[in-house]
Amino acid sequence: MSQQEASNVTEQLTVRTYQPGDHKAVSRLYGTGLLAGQLAANDTGADIENMHAAYFSDDANHFWVAEMDHHIVGMIGVARDEGHTAEIRRLRVDPGWQQHSEIAARLLEAAIFHCKQHDYLKVVLDTRFEKSAALGFFDRFGFQHTRSKQHADKELLEFYVDLYRQPKLEGE
Repeated sequence: MSQQEASNVTEQLTVRTYQPGDHKAVSRLYGTGLLAGQLAANDTGADIENMHAAYFSDDANHFWVAEMDHHIVGMIGVARDEGHTAEIRRLRVDPGWQQHSEIAARLLEAAIFHCKQHDYLKVVLDTRFEKSAALGFFDRFGFQHTRSKQHADKELLEFYVDLYRQPKLEGE
């Protein structure tokens, strides 16, 4: 991808709060992200079926979509996990747009900003991205890889970031 193409994606991309009219596109993205087409044992998909209860009944939770040319190309949610810990959920980018890492980055930036604004101290997430790609991507945001688990012949990677820790300054 050229510098110009990346710049065009950045300029045209909008990350905004989920609206009920987005449900069909969000359901499609959820379906394309299922592990081997199957629900994980602990994933009922109930949050996707009832977005308001899952992401909008508590101000500390939220859900966003990434939009390009009036098409939903990505999504991400934040839900309280325990106490002052948030869980990043449903980070998805449409397969046709996955070569544009800026989409996932902008979604993750929105979610982390929200977590900071709502006084979360820690953020956790898990992903099935290829390990080397995931490590590099999440490292950009300060996430630490905590462990990996095998599930349905795929590796599930778990990450966290402590929001209360200040980044190291150069020379420290």
